[in-house]
Amino acid sequence: MVPTPLKQQRFYGWLALAGAMLTICSTLGNVVIAYGIFLPAMSDDLGWSRAFLSAPYTAFWIIMGLLGPLVGVSVVKFGPRRNMIFGNIVIVLGALGMSRVSEVWQVYLFYSFLMGAGQSFGSFIAANSIITNWFTRRRALAISLLSASGGFGGLLLSPLLGWIISTRGWSPAWMCVSGAHFLLAVVAGGLLVRNNPEDMGQTPDGGADGPIIESGNPARSRVYQTPVDWKAGDALRTRAFWLTLAFASTTMFTLNFLTLHQVAYLQDLGYSPVTAAIAAGLLAGMSIVGQLASGALGTRYEIRHIAAVCLVGIAIGITILMNARILPLIYLHTVITGISCGGIIVALPILYGAYFGRTHYARILGFTTPITTIFSAGSPLLAAFVFDNYDSYTPVFLIALALLGIGFICAVLDKPPKPGANAPEVTSL
Repeated sequence: MVPTPLKQQRFYGWLALAGAMLTICSTLGNVVIAYGIFLPAMSDDLGWSRAFLSAPYTAFWIIMGLLGPLVGVSVVKFGPRRNMIFGNIVIVLGALGMSRVSEVWQVYLFYSFLMGAGQSFGSFIAANSIITNWFTRRRALAISLLSASGGFGGLLLSPLLGWIISTRGWSPAWMCVSGAHFLLAVVAGGLLVRNNPEDMGQTPDGGADGPIIESGNPARSRVYQTPVDWKAGDALRTRAFWLTLAFASTTMFTLNFLTLHQVAYLQDLGYSPVTAAIAAGLLAGMSIVGQLASGALGTRYEIRHIAAVCLVGIAIGITILMNARILPLIYLHTVITGISCGGIIVALPILYGAYFGRTHYARILGFTTPITTIFSAGSPLLAAFVFDNYDSYTPVFLIALALLGIGFICAVLDKPPKPGANAPEVTSL
């Protein structure tokens, strides 16, 4: 039997993407969004205040973020696949432990430490490294699909978790989380993902790395792609690195606040736990639209301009939520905010890949997580403190709006870095 020539092999990148998508689908739905679904039930059953139970969620983000630089080094040394399998096994064990908690230190151990560390090693950095390795020309599309899988996880799993918690209790629901995550992220995801195309005798985009051809003529790209591979230290000295990080962090402040407290906020307005969980799932589901649209538009327009528009959309959605007292306005908020959050979520990995290349991508992305963690971890705890003391979330909404305004300015100013001026040690691709 004559072996198939390498150039005729089926491009494996789409299967690698599918494996990464299953992992992100489960980590967002079963780990990140899930905690906000569990919060009211665990708070009522265990007799803990929202601030008391929000603190482990803050610690989860801190641990996940502080491990970012180490994860970046580990991904480069051992490959994304090993990190994803290891990290998601740790998450499975943490979820099992959460089904048996009775003291707050156990929540810190199982959710904050185990699931936080597992999320850091097994999710964002490793999955985006796989996509950056496998795709160049189609990177914006691939990253948007990866991000959309997280929205799908929230859309599918949030109402299901809300139903299980309402009918069976929070302890059996955590056991379901553990089993589902093992099947989706460890088994299915681990079987499909591969580190890079070179290991399989292939090239990024399956060799389709030339210019897009339309009507027989080369299309001139309007989207910037770096002609060089930046080293991590050189990237950190650019203005573009910090401006991208700034608008991403302001978004994470708002998104994490909503992720943990929107269900409780809606229940305070008189809506049932299932209705509140459906709204949370709809917000995550609508993010799929924004992620796919951002990926499609990102092949034609600069992603920083798309991000600026999305920041305005988030601000509009937050304003609606602050003043909404009827269900149609609640759903209008979820649609606008979900689409806008989805659009901007893909901006960080796309921009860092476009601005700094793929060789040191994991290390560069790893240095972003401690900063985004400060904003991600701080907003839920701040919101819980404000609510417990003032019985209102309004001050936190106003802080979020102010930060979104700063983020908008950063996105507008976030132009590509100039290798010649800021990267003396950069090597050509």
